[in-house]
Amino acid sequence: MVNLVGKRYWFFLVSLLIIVPGLISLAIPPALKVGIDFTSGSMMTMQFADPSAVSQSDLRAELTTLGHGEAVIQRSGDQWLIRTGNLDPEQRDAQGNVTQPPEQQQIQDALTERFGQQATLVEFTQVSPAIAAEVVQNATLAVVLASIGILLYITWAFRKVPRPFRYGTCAIVALLHDVLIVIGVYSILGKLFNMEVDAMFITAVLTVIGFSIHDTIVVFDRIRENMRKAGGVNFPNVVNHSLLQTMGRSISTSLTVVLTLTALLVFGGVTIRSFVLVLLIGIISGTYSSIFNASQLLVAWEQRDWDRWLTRFRGTPAIAKDPRGSVRAR
Repeated sequence: MVNLVGKRYWFFLVSLLIIVPGLISLAIPPALKVGIDFTSGSMMTMQFADPSAVSQSDLRAELTTLGHGEAVIQRSGDQWLIRTGNLDPEQRDAQGNVTQPPEQQQIQDALTERFGQQATLVEFTQVSPAIAAEVVQNATLAVVLASIGILLYITWAFRKVPRPFRYGTCAIVALLHDVLIVIGVYSILGKLFNMEVDAMFITAVLTVIGFSIHDTIVVFDRIRENMRKAGGVNFPNVVNHSLLQTMGRSISTSLTVVLTLTALLVFGGVTIRSFVLVLLIGIISGTYSSIFNASQLLVAWEQRDWDRWLTRFRGTPAIAKDPRGSVRAR
């Protein structure tokens, strides 16, 4: 039988090697390249009569001339997504007459003149600073409340096994592992490829949390069943056997989702690409953490591994309890 539990330190090391580059990137300002949902700003979807006559460089040059050199421009099929800072509303005099059209109209007219064809404003969205601040607050609150709710639920669901709080805690640690990987990867992508974090990013992260917890509970439930059958004897062996029983199912389920998301990432439009990429990264990470982190942390906690680490650091022999009940030195 493959001893997965005996190799748990290697699995922890792999997670650490993946997380650390993201943490380093997060420590370098700006930690994340955030979109208008978090910073406030405007997004226009423009469409031209002859899309082949319009290039990204020409659009950027014209927007720079109009005072929006910070604009982020992406193409989605025959449409262009243009993200800028907040645009000025229309100006009116004391009599209520329009003295200056809204800035998005000025941009639309300028692009029509520049490319010699009608520039149609398909969609316009503007987020105020107040709304952006509220989005940040609500997103943070949603993640915190979700984590607390998951911890309480798992502790209650596994109340008939010894020390159920450990199951909930290990599930939360695995969850944080997945969130850190997603955020770290996006921090790196933001610096290298200008990938932005928006409201859909938060939606995708919450979806990843749900998937990760579901997979972890499946493994924990099998551990609970096998503990009842084995009478709780030799906990590491019970966990290892449970992992081998559930690993095939977990990987197969995740693989079908990964294949679907990969197809969406390749053939889907730019508007859903960020959302799909978060799901793809998070589901792969969640599958790994459910099998190789959450359950392994249970074993490390049960075996009091950190006591051995501290003892070795201090240079004194550790006293550990043998699975058969005897006490021996390590």
